[in-house]
Amino acid sequence: MRKSSIVLLSLLVILVLAQFLRPARNKSSHDSPNDIARLHPMPEDVQTMLKTACYDCHSNNTRYPWYVNIQPVGWFMASHINNGKEELNFNEYGTYSPKRQRNKLKRMKEEITKGDMPLTSYTLIHTDAKLTTTQQETITNWIDSTLNKIDTTKSH
Repeated sequence: MRKSSIVLLSLLVILVLAQFLRPARNKSSHDSPNDIARLHPMPEDVQTMLKTACYDCHSNNTRYPWYVNIQPVGWFMASHINNGKEELNFNEYGTYSPKRQRNKLKRMKEEITKGDMPLTSYTLIHTDAKLTTTQQETITNWIDSTLNKIDTTKSH
């Protein structure tokens, strides 16, 4: 066999074997009592926007597309989800200290305002997750309102 044939055959075997090594799924079977929506009530439209644009990577429940079953795509997605949850997990928001909760809200507003979230790599495929300017304003207005309520409660 020629060297190039051996290399191609080896790559094919590795790709086939990789299909059997799948990352764990990000699925929780229950609603979290620590979810941000339980701590800071939000209008239904804000909750829908956050679930559509953010929750796949920033919660304990991800909606998985069919192509996640193809490796290494599944590994790539698992890495994105783990990194996203490490940065902010909406389902675990209530476990954060009050200072961290405020900082997460401020950072969330900043990321949305700058257009850095949701990630472009995510919105290319999930076009419904791309936030319009109006949606960005709606979410950031809710964040401002929530921060004001926190500050008012804290000062009493």
